Amino acid sequence: MRITITKGEREDRLDMERADGSRASTQFPHKGPIPHDYVHYAVESELGFDRGFWGLVNSGHHPEEVQEIAKAAGHSSAKRAQVPAADFVTAIQAERIVEAFEADHWSGGAGDPAGIIAMANAGCEQSLVPAAPMGEPAVARIRTQISDFAARWRALAPGESVALEWPRPRP
Repeated sequence: MRITITKGEREDRLDMERADGSRASTQFPHKGPIPHDYVHYAVESELGFDRGFWGLVNSGHHPEEVQEIAKAAGHSSAKRAQVPAADFVTAIQAERIVEAFEADHWSGGAGDPAGIIAMANAGCEQSLVPAAPMGEPAVARIRTQISDFAARWRALAPGESVALEWPRPRP
């Protein structure tokens, strides 16, 4: 799937074209220094999550449907957590890990890798899902992806885009 993230003034845009030729697009407000969905891309591609946000979109779901899928799976938010449907556990794990990396990035990206893992694990526990295996080497690789993307993103003018492939090609 080809993913294009276009920088906007107040909102950014996602355009996806799947291997079968189907397309989806959505706009989303700024939430921090880089798009939240890029952090999903970095986390899910590094950890091999094929049932997180991007896996769901790649399988045919519209990005705006994912929240409704979460509700149907028994998990609309960490505050209202229930034991989720088994096929949605990875998506919840991804969201909790993404939140930990966003907090790290927003605070300068120099925190202790063990702290990121602990934050992600605590989020998973609160969400009633098992912690996803993630070691310090994976934390370092995800941080590098986020940092590299942030530099590219800051350099873009509104209307310019970044193109990605899902699944991410491996070196």
